Amino acid sequence: MTSAPAADEETVDLLIYSDDVDTRRAVIDSVGRRPGKGLPAVRWTEAATRDGAFTKVRNGDFALLVLDGETAKAGGMALARELKSEIYDCPHAIILTARAEDRWLATWADADAIVPAPYDPIALQEAVAGLLQQHAGASR
Repeated sequence: MTSAPAADEETVDLLIYSDDVDTRRAVIDSVGRRPGKGLPAVRWTEAATRDGAFTKVRNGDFALLVLDGETAKAGGMALARELKSEIYDCPHAIILTARAEDRWLATWADADAIVPAPYDPIALQEAVAGLLQQHAGASR
């Protein structure tokens, strides 16, 4: 279980979508509480189904989405494409792919970053940190 940021600490909300609890946990553990120097602490929301993720994104205020391209029934790529086309000012999305060769499909899905399996903790942290820096710049 991840520790929650202190009440007075600046935080941003991130969503992790995967039907695999181990994948969700690996991403959360890899990114950690603070993905980079000078960045706010992160607070994760988990979603295991397409409908749950879509509703949470529509009703939430997420700085970033991490979507598992290998989720059964409705993969992260299809969800990213749908979210980006239906939600105004949709948050940046990182897509987790099964293989580096799936980059072209993640690009079609309008991914802002792609992390192929096996999921390297440093690559995940760098992808999250980079997009959070972009988000912080756009928010100013």
